[in-house]
Amino acid sequence: MRVAVDALGGDNAPGEVVAGSLAAATKLTDDEFVLVGNGDAIRPRLEDAPANVSLREARGLVGMEEDPAAALRARPDSSVAVAAEMVRAGEAEAFFSAGSTGAAVAAALLKVGRLEGCRRPAIATMLPFDKPVLLLDAGATVSCRPQDLLNFAILGGVFARRYLRLQSDPRIGLVNVGEEPGKGDDLAKEAHGLLAGSGAVHFVGNVEGREIGHGVADVLVTDGFTGNVVLKTAEGVAREILGMVREAVTSSTATRLAASVLRPRLVAVRDRVDPENYGGSFLLGVRGIVVIGHGNSHARGVENALVGLSRAGSGLVEDLVGALAAARRPAAGDAV
Repeated sequence: MRVAVDALGGDNAPGEVVAGSLAAATKLTDDEFVLVGNGDAIRPRLEDAPANVSLREARGLVGMEEDPAAALRARPDSSVAVAAEMVRAGEAEAFFSAGSTGAAVAAALLKVGRLEGCRRPAIATMLPFDKPVLLLDAGATVSCRPQDLLNFAILGGVFARRYLRLQSDPRIGLVNVGEEPGKGDDLAKEAHGLLAGSGAVHFVGNVEGREIGHGVADVLVTDGFTGNVVLKTAEGVAREILGMVREAVTSSTATRLAASVLRPRLVAVRDRVDPENYGGSFLLGVRGIVVIGHGNSHARGVENALVGLSRAGSGLVEDLVGALAAARRPAAGDAV
């Protein structure tokens, strides 16, 4: 796979993005990584780069505070725009960016384009529970239609099977305020009906917020507004709880001694909920592979995002196209 990396996107670019890309390139020797950005800033960091790393010149980036679509039209030579253009032109199969999420989504839509039958894309991200759960949409499409949520379920099911190495059909749940089919707003009620009536997904019903981490579903679907709130809340709560535990185990000599015994387990818990270990989220529903990293990603997060991209990416778009097409075909015996 050939991956275009937006080397200027993110709070810690280009240094951490380049370092993470080099680490990934060392592991993934069959893949190629093209660092897209200002050559003067990047080239000095490539003195000992492996042979599967190259540089593509681009000028500037799209800032977090800018209107993504307007900025991309005004600056088609920005790093995220050039990376997306490489995918459209067939020069790369995928692009990664830890910069503005809005800019990455807009670049994918404007340059790469949507899959047939998919009105809007979805950001698919892992929630790091004992049994990892795929959540989508995590922020790409704030205002959804019921059919969008069915499409998200189809896309998420294909991706979860590949990424989580599932041997059976992924269990799909709909994030809602209650378990009963009649719960929620009009979007949730109509989406429930579509999901329950579709033979394209294994729907297990509504999932309340308190059940998200209990392994009742492999994939959770919702609109981008709700999904982003769920994701940010989960990350924030995890961070606060870890801080409380840290404070508790360092409050006295006795607790520090206990902490020394528990340290391996505590470190394992910390690493499990650390977003850097998951690295990036896939944008599903576009005609290429797009991975969006955390804005504050360091080298480890970039490396893990690129490793995850390689793990699940090859052939992903073809599988998504096939699943959407199969869902549109009438079932045997249906009226045409």
